[in-house]
Amino acid sequence: MTERAPYRITGRTGEWEVVLGLEVHAQVASHAKLFSGAGVGFGAEPNHQVSLVDAGFPGMLPVINRHCVEQAIRTGLGLRAQIHLVSRFDRKNYFYPDLPQGYQISQFKDPVVGEGVLTVERNDGSTFEVGIERLHLEQDAGKSLHDQDPNLTYVDLNRSGVALMEIVSKPDMRSPEDAAAYVKTLRQMVRYLGTCDGDMEKGNLRADVNVSVRRPGAELGTRCEIKNVNSLRFIQQAIVYEAKRQVEIIEEGGSIHQETRLFDSAKGETRSMRSKEDAHDYRYFPDPDLLPLVLDPAWVKEIEDSLPELPDAKRARFQTQYGLSNYDAGVLVTDAARAAFFETAAQGRDAKLVSNFTTNELLSRLSADGKEFDESPIPPQDIAGLVELIETDVISSKIAKDVFERMWAGEGKPADIVEKQGLRQVTDTGAIEAAIDEIISANPDKAAAVKDKPQAIGWFVGQVMKATGGKANPASVNEILKARLGL
Repeated sequence: MTERAPYRITGRTGEWEVVLGLEVHAQVASHAKLFSGAGVGFGAEPNHQVSLVDAGFPGMLPVINRHCVEQAIRTGLGLRAQIHLVSRFDRKNYFYPDLPQGYQISQFKDPVVGEGVLTVERNDGSTFEVGIERLHLEQDAGKSLHDQDPNLTYVDLNRSGVALMEIVSKPDMRSPEDAAAYVKTLRQMVRYLGTCDGDMEKGNLRADVNVSVRRPGAELGTRCEIKNVNSLRFIQQAIVYEAKRQVEIIEEGGSIHQETRLFDSAKGETRSMRSKEDAHDYRYFPDPDLLPLVLDPAWVKEIEDSLPELPDAKRARFQTQYGLSNYDAGVLVTDAARAAFFETAAQGRDAKLVSNFTTNELLSRLSADGKEFDESPIPPQDIAGLVELIETDVISSKIAKDVFERMWAGEGKPADIVEKQGLRQVTDTGAIEAAIDEIISANPDKAAAVKDKPQAIGWFVGQVMKATGGKANPASVNEILKARLGL
């Protein structure tokens, strides 16, 4: 782990430390809800994905979705956490218009996943660990729509009953940047595991941020919870505002009251939503319609054995196996599809060149078109073919970029484009020598001066490449130029 200077807020009376813990709600990647067979697809018409169980009709009994339990176990194993072979579901009682049952089925004292740890990497490459308190399964509520009518509130129950994993961290983070890095790392992990798509814009992964302040090294202060923050940027903005708000209150002689707040992204500030409830306010009790969840150890082992290679391990392997830098490997493993694309293209080829074309030319093109790597119109085999043309001196790296643009435009395979467009690199030393001799003859002053200033040879290289339409072999050009100029 890497130590770094702590984040501090300087108030009128001295320095303050921020203490942060997050409760991340990740929607389980599943085709059905946690306790019913209703669909969970995004964008459906309001109230078109609702079963009688989700709508809270009398006499309807919940039935646990085995796949959702498996996804929770997979996530717990990815977090290096304890998997509890016996857990239970509880009723969390509160009233809200979009909660038709009048309670939420959740897990309280006995969650399916216990303590774990997540290693988080910051943008500068340093790392730190965040303890995981628990992961429990629960059903989502519906959604109240306040903007459909000036006098009425509508309720959409499509999300009612959708399976959520609530991943609760310990208060181990000390800066807005670390909190954002934690969520980013967690999102990457669940995407690799296939347990959540991590789409924050759709609300499929959102964070409740617990913020408190204290004097450096003092006891923990009273925390306030900022609900449902759905972007890394907003998480940081909300923390900065809330921490400063708390410091100002304390320094003015006030005290912080535990409460739930909302973040207004338009104003960049938090506002009070309600006083923070404690467990007794929800009147938790075991759900009488659901038996305790008892897991077969052999099933848990089977799930563990099926886990994919996770980002940290993959990045380390890319550095060892392909000789990539930590930065290049990190960019490639950001997304599982991107890493798989690279590995397919890199078989038997120069891995650094493959990495460059994957993370520069191709990534920028895909991002501009809003596409992912598994939607790439250029297959990895064609990137490998392009790199092979560079390795065998058929084309230069500069010409390869032009070939790539033509590949993106759909003009065909790289080798076919090179032949059709006459882009094959000039390796005939006689032709290169003729071009060099002509340029030296036309510029005797520059040729004489280059002996006192060897770096000026770059000008001659540029002129030769220009004269040959960029097709001359750069290595041959440099070698012949040095001989002709007496360097």
